[in-house]
Amino acid sequence: MSVDWTGHLEAAGPGLHRIRKHGLMKTDAMIVADKNHLSLSNDGSAQQMINTAALPGIVGDAWAMADFHFGYGFPIGGVVATDIENGGVISPGGVGFDINCGVRLCALDLELSDLKDMKKLGRRLKGRIPAGPSGKGGVEVNRNQIDSLLSEGAKAAAELGLGYDSDLHSIESNGFLNGNQNRISERAIRRGELALGTLGSGNHFLELQVVDSILDEEAARAFGLREGQVTAMIHSGSRGLGHQVCSDHVENLERCYKRTGNQWYSEKWDITLPDRQLAAAPFHSAEGSAYFDAMQAAGNFAFANRSALTQRLRDALHAHLGSDGELEVVYDVCHNIAKVEEHVIHGQSCTCAVHRKGATRALGGDHSELGNRFSGIGQPVLVPGDMGTYSYVLAGPKSGSNAAFSSSCHGAGRQMSRSQARREINGGKLQDELAAKGIDIYANTPNVLSEEAPDAYKDIDEVIRLTNDAGLARPVARMKPFCVIKG
Repeated sequence: MSVDWTGHLEAAGPGLHRIRKHGLMKTDAMIVADKNHLSLSNDGSAQQMINTAALPGIVGDAWAMADFHFGYGFPIGGVVATDIENGGVISPGGVGFDINCGVRLCALDLELSDLKDMKKLGRRLKGRIPAGPSGKGGVEVNRNQIDSLLSEGAKAAAELGLGYDSDLHSIESNGFLNGNQNRISERAIRRGELALGTLGSGNHFLELQVVDSILDEEAARAFGLREGQVTAMIHSGSRGLGHQVCSDHVENLERCYKRTGNQWYSEKWDITLPDRQLAAAPFHSAEGSAYFDAMQAAGNFAFANRSALTQRLRDALHAHLGSDGELEVVYDVCHNIAKVEEHVIHGQSCTCAVHRKGATRALGGDHSELGNRFSGIGQPVLVPGDMGTYSYVLAGPKSGSNAAFSSSCHGAGRQMSRSQARREINGGKLQDELAAKGIDIYANTPNVLSEEAPDAYKDIDEVIRLTNDAGLARPVARMKPFCVIKG
């Protein structure tokens, strides 16, 4: 259901606008945007943000990060928390189809000038990092091994030689979510058996980058980053396994809702929603618990997948550089996940299911989940740009939490649909232009260069500026890509 919301819009401070509660909304919606940025968001995502504010049990405000754009039910870039002890629901649309899609940043103790024969290195990476829509080239795993990956995440990957135990303390939640692999369908498991250690397609990538500038010296030292340093960024998730988990539960929950006029109603739970794609179940219901358990297990597979990709990257670098090819994991973040967290809302403690769809955590430096090296600094927040411009590392607050349930943006955010990008952007010409700028692109899918072109995305510098202005996270370092592996 869509109504004119512009009459309910007001400025709410630096980098922020508020859509006041109206219609079915139970809370306000906060959008990280200035007037100019908001004018570019005409894809229906603002209305989706309004729709999410109608979810039962929602607390605080519904949030849209600066990179928000249209998605399935929830906008990508949406953050919504529900009180699970007081009627709060969980919605697969608030997590997305690529469960625990996320970003890992690794650092080498090398300068760009230390890398020789870059073309050979690029070809070596392309050959060793499987990319594309299929699972071709994935690590072979048997059923017992995939069960371990689903139940133990990155730890199980390390036990298979796909990662180091020392990596675990640099992964969100130590690379482990308390899921239940028995909640995952056989079809989902079959899709996962072929996909471990593969990038996927679309906006997934592996990039070699160089730290272009340091914006917060203290935080950069804590993160182990310095100007001129070579870094590697991996963006991938749970592949077909996670997509199938989401599809299974979306189909199951949407069957529980019937259209009544312009709304959707579930007689089973007495829930009315403005959009069927928001289909949700009470968190503690059988359906809600089944989805949460399966989502957590799929999230573990994503942690394991990024670990396997990291190990393949290590192997390629060792082959090219010898012992100089060693790298350390700076941090690994989820950005399609729902997590049970404690937050204080209007002075009251709340056990919340925080849905972050295309958004990442930005924990304060005193949070118990962070290691000592981030104390007084804040959590590393990893924000990839596009294959032709910068990526950023931000930091959460030095202490405490921000107003958006300790959340931040996760990328640049699309401003052009994939079909529009294919029509308007010449991929071959773009590849030549990027090569002239010192950025070599290795892509397996013909359309990916057009679809993932810089012009298809928002200005990453503006997204970071708005995120900083809104007080969500502060910039620490900026990286420029020089070798990109795409699906």
